[in-house]
Amino acid sequence: MNISTLIGVAGCFGMVLLGIISGGTSVMTFWDLPSILIVVLGSYFGLFTFSSIADTVGIFNTIGLTFKATNFNEKALIQQLMNMSEKARREGLLALEEMLDDLDDEFIKKGLRLVVDGTDAEIVRNLMETELGQMQERHVSKIKVVNMWGTLAPGLGMLGTVIGLIGMLKNLEDKSSLGPNMAVALITTLYGSMVANLLMIPWSGKLQIMDATESKVKEMAIEGVLSIQAGDNPRILGMKLLTYLNPLDRKAVEAEVLKD
Repeated sequence: MNISTLIGVAGCFGMVLLGIISGGTSVMTFWDLPSILIVVLGSYFGLFTFSSIADTVGIFNTIGLTFKATNFNEKALIQQLMNMSEKARREGLLALEEMLDDLDDEFIKKGLRLVVDGTDAEIVRNLMETELGQMQERHVSKIKVVNMWGTLAPGLGMLGTVIGLIGMLKNLEDKSSLGPNMAVALITTLYGSMVANLLMIPWSGKLQIMDATESKVKEMAIEGVLSIQAGDNPRILGMKLLTYLNPLDRKAVEAEVLKD
């Protein structure tokens, strides 16, 4: 569980609810089914026009990723590649073949398989970078759908406001309809803002950060595989990969993997 996302969502809604309650207003005052239909479901179905059915239906799985704990474990990656580099230098590249089945990372496994098969370094780089590019395209496509929901929601909120005002103006003589219509007019704007600013925009931002982190780890893997193929000293390989980390992480990992 990604505690950070949970704290963010719970904190945002908690503060809004606290603000409402502390102002002496009942929370149920802000419950309005017509507004939910117009803003939440209306903006969701708008996504079908923007994107494919698969991406629109799958958006909940995409959002669910922000609640899962992800640890790409750069330290373990560097250590693993350094160990392989040492074995390759000591016993030759073919000796890596017996280690491939134990690898969990399919991306590194494919790259090393090419190396063991004697593929040219430029081809190995091109193939791994192409796979990285395809992964990034898939991520961008899914993040755009989340972004679009955040863009559509305030617009549907304004549409609901207009609908509510029209209903109110058409029934001015019916005093009992003024309240419900006015509520729809205002609460739709509130719902649109909440969907965009409390949910979709933060989720989209987090997905972009996750994509950038995974891309960086893939780039480290490419550099590591090519370094093994080039016969680099394990320490040199480690130093190359450490350059991908920020100074704080680099210092912590460096003390572990380059301690000898």
